[in-house]
Amino acid sequence: MSAFAVKADGVVLRGDDDGSGPVILMLHGLSATRRYVVHGATGLVRAGFRVIAYDARGHGASSPAPSPADYRYGQMVADAVHVLDDRGAGRATLVGVSMGAAVAAALALAHPSRVNALVAITPAHLGTATRDPARWERLAAGLESGGADGFVQAHGTPGADPAAHALIRMAMRQRMERHDDPGAVAAALRATPAGAAFDGEDALRAIACPTLVIGSRDRLDPDHPLWIAQRWATLIPAAEFVVEDEAASPLAWRGGSLSRVIDAFLTDVLG
Repeated sequence: MSAFAVKADGVVLRGDDDGSGPVILMLHGLSATRRYVVHGATGLVRAGFRVIAYDARGHGASSPAPSPADYRYGQMVADAVHVLDDRGAGRATLVGVSMGAAVAAALALAHPSRVNALVAITPAHLGTATRDPARWERLAAGLESGGADGFVQAHGTPGADPAAHALIRMAMRQRMERHDDPGAVAAALRATPAGAAFDGEDALRAIACPTLVIGSRDRLDPDHPLWIAQRWATLIPAAEFVVEDEAASPLAWRGGSLSRVIDAFLTDVLG
């Protein structure tokens, strides 16, 4: 595995490049880091893929954006293209979680010649700006005033199975502690949801590459409603859809199992 740093549009994006073979570009979710796409699993590298993962602007080890407003989807799409160019990757499969799924879809729409396939994991919206800016302001303010604990407190009681509340809070706290600059993450929490990733749900009909959509059931992951993932799979031509069994923990949270599903899909569609 080799670490890299890419300068792009006033930021330094830091990441890892591991393995050889067809390229996979990993795109994480809002307030997460590159570790939280396949959760540290190395199955895709062992399966013969080259995996490139980086922290989005203002997240993890990457530097803050020049302005608190510079965390919009269009800028993150440009960042992803900069990373591909820097790593000498003309084409890649995009694997994105939540915010990363939206960035991946927007990249596939804007630069279809750069995308071999798309894996959208627990998409959170249909391309439009948030209808609840107060929620994101509350999370940003909690992070600024109280760090990881302040973020968890601002999030409030998880809307999931009560038996999982302690686990969800612990995972949330651990995720927030991985950022070098919590203030930059707070800026992203305000700016990113306020913008549109693409032009509404009908834009998804124009995605032409092979696509896998992975949903999560609302019992444990209500922040990524199952119906939204199902809607992506309906709108994107010939998209495949996968979700865990009713009683299982979210597939999106199980890196090894998730990697195997992605490997099987890519082996089928890429040959």
